Amino acid sequence: MKRLPKFLLSAAMVATMATSFAAVQAATPPDTLVQAWQSDDIISLDPAEVFEFSASEIIGNTYERLIQYDIKDVSKISGQVAESWTVSDDGKTYTFKIRPNKKFASGNPITAEDVVYSIHRAVALDKSPAFILGQFGLTKDNVKDKVKQTGPLEMTFEVDKPYAPTLVLYCLGNSVASIVDKKLLVQNEKDGDWGYNWLKTKYAGSGPYIMRDWKANEVLVLERNPNYEQKTPLARVIFRHIKETASQRLLLEKGDIDIARNLNPEEIAAVSKNPDIQIQSAPKGTVYYLGLNQKNPNLAKPEVRKALKYLVDYAAIADTIMKYKGDVHQNFLPKGFLGAETDNPYKLDVAKAKELLAQAGLKDGFTVTMDTRSTSDITGIAQAMQSTFAQAGIKLEILPMDSKQALTKYRARQHDIYIGNWGSDYQDPNSNADTFAANDDNSDNAKAKPLAWRNAWDPGPLTAKTRAAVMERDAEKRAQMYKELQKAVLDDGPFVIFLQQTEVAAVRKNVKDFVLGPSFSDNDSSKAKKN
Repeated sequence: MKRLPKFLLSAAMVATMATSFAAVQAATPPDTLVQAWQSDDIISLDPAEVFEFSASEIIGNTYERLIQYDIKDVSKISGQVAESWTVSDDGKTYTFKIRPNKKFASGNPITAEDVVYSIHRAVALDKSPAFILGQFGLTKDNVKDKVKQTGPLEMTFEVDKPYAPTLVLYCLGNSVASIVDKKLLVQNEKDGDWGYNWLKTKYAGSGPYIMRDWKANEVLVLERNPNYEQKTPLARVIFRHIKETASQRLLLEKGDIDIARNLNPEEIAAVSKNPDIQIQSAPKGTVYYLGLNQKNPNLAKPEVRKALKYLVDYAAIADTIMKYKGDVHQNFLPKGFLGAETDNPYKLDVAKAKELLAQAGLKDGFTVTMDTRSTSDITGIAQAMQSTFAQAGIKLEILPMDSKQALTKYRARQHDIYIGNWGSDYQDPNSNADTFAANDDNSDNAKAKPLAWRNAWDPGPLTAKTRAAVMERDAEKRAQMYKELQKAVLDDGPFVIFLQQTEVAAVRKNVKDFVLGPSFSDNDSSKAKKN
């Protein structure tokens, strides 16, 4: 087949390319990285709203934040847009100096005004990830008093309590704190919406790539940012939404794509024997779990919650369905985090589960539904659980749907059981403790909606213990506090945590320096090159 020439994509060509690749075998352009990826979880591309894995990766490659960390050693924190920072003696005011001569993709200079506007905007819009900033006492009413510009290239960030500084800095390195182009958004603002309706599908950042075009469930195109200080080796990155893993494998083997992101274990094993393909992997700060809605009267019984933990064949799932892609892990903190527990006390024990169900008055079992994202691995795990649940008389009805449907239902607390994965928002144990072990308000109209809330669970004293842990500056004492929180949730929480993810990508060998990081926002295409 003829090699496609080097070219720049128009919007029309993007659409044409998305369809023609499937029909015509051709090597990818030498200046373009083409990835096959199931990305139907993308709801928005506004960094103030993004809270899903796929979109987080896009934000990580297209926006910058005040702070960054070394993905090989996340304890090493450095400035990205920030040149330097200081913390006041009382531990409550952070002063940042902004790097001079930085520009947005639009050509507008990055100033302290843009940084302050970005934080004000994220708090005011109050979308799903806003709690990451809100946990420091920031509200719509006070954020303009707490986050201020003090010079053209200087600003202050005031928190309500003297938190461990690393917690504050990690949060300012999160996607929700991405720096957006104030001038561009003000131009596209309508009815005081902070440019939200425009930015859901557009771009206003300063990262190595520009988000050029997005067609939901079809294709997303990134192009080199000409104003970024370090020119990317490749001119563009194309993410093709390919749902079927077999199709991803076929396209990879033909050379029609450069990277396949969602291959199942059998396909990974097969393509690893291909001399033109290499396998990359990285442990992620992501755990797989079942969320048990406590509004369901059966699931609200503590004996039932514990019984379900004995009705999962953890080892079989890790060794077969998720081979290469995860390890058995039953605690809410991923391995590698401060205080993370690695004991896995539960295993498949049908007799024990039946005993617990009988204690709950359900010796004959019950019927329950599971909302399931339509991917091969999640579907396979759900079917495996359907089989083991049945051994104790629990009839599990699997409800397949796309990610957006499942997430929307889950966030409205309308599920019975939700199967999903949770990626840490920042590299501090509070990221997971705050969502699995704390719930300040369990009412339907609560402002904060962590995973405990989504599953209608009031953790009682665990919420106060979670809040206390973020104030402890002694690392050993703090680690012990998180160990106690994990044990409490493991014993009684409405979560069946069963796996920590390993992300795997099958990459053609002419691709170099594509990076899988510890979180999805750390997956980096900006340094990738092709021989």
